[in-house]
Amino acid sequence: MRQEEIWDVEAAQRYDTPGTGMFAREVLGPAVDRLAGLAGGGPALEFAIGTGRVAVPLAERGVPVTGIELSPPMIAQLRTKADEASIPVITGDMASATAPGKYTLVYLVYNTISNLLTQAEQVACFHNAARHLLPGGRFVIELWVPELRKLPPGQQAMVFAARPGYIGLDTYDVLRQHVVSHHFSFDDSRQAGLFRSPHRYIWPAELDLMAQLAGFELEARHADWAGAEFTAESRSHVSVYRIPADHPDVA
Repeated sequence: MRQEEIWDVEAAQRYDTPGTGMFAREVLGPAVDRLAGLAGGGPALEFAIGTGRVAVPLAERGVPVTGIELSPPMIAQLRTKADEASIPVITGDMASATAPGKYTLVYLVYNTISNLLTQAEQVACFHNAARHLLPGGRFVIELWVPELRKLPPGQQAMVFAARPGYIGLDTYDVLRQHVVSHHFSFDDSRQAGLFRSPHRYIWPAELDLMAQLAGFELEARHADWAGAEFTAESRSHVSVYRIPADHPDVA
């Protein structure tokens, strides 16, 4: 399925979970704090802005935020919280769409770069970020670390979460670095709901090479938004890349 088919009206309407999950204060607060600091008083551009989970509270902090988003239903959900004047959004692909102006910060959170399913598209995303940045600007990516060490030998599937009413299952294609996340939700009835999303996973070293190809330098990498040390056991990372002031994509 194409990404615009996955993030349809139904997905957009159930995406927001105020106060819980990815919208929990302890999850969202440190991300907004860190991004506000990295913006340095300048404007920010969010790739795949979605329903505004991060953009809305960041704008409330006084950071001017613009977004790029592929899914019109996700934008419509965002519009229930913020109008076009407060958070402008350009409809398009984060690997190629252009937003007006230049920014001190471009950011891409919650594993969303993996929604681009080829290495070429992911590299193009870095180049697109570079084109939007002011001299010395930063590109921030939040991304999970592939958990292939947990995949049993000879198996292609792994349960990553199991709790009452929910099971999460990933299936891997290690040749193409593809994973499909299957989210099963169920109650006491005999029926279960299924939401699937395909991704291309990226190792941190590969991500750094993509950044170098676009002219970025790795400035910092932590295990979370609060700045915990990134180690071999970290399940995710927040990577901050900076583009030199003399890079040809910035002006």
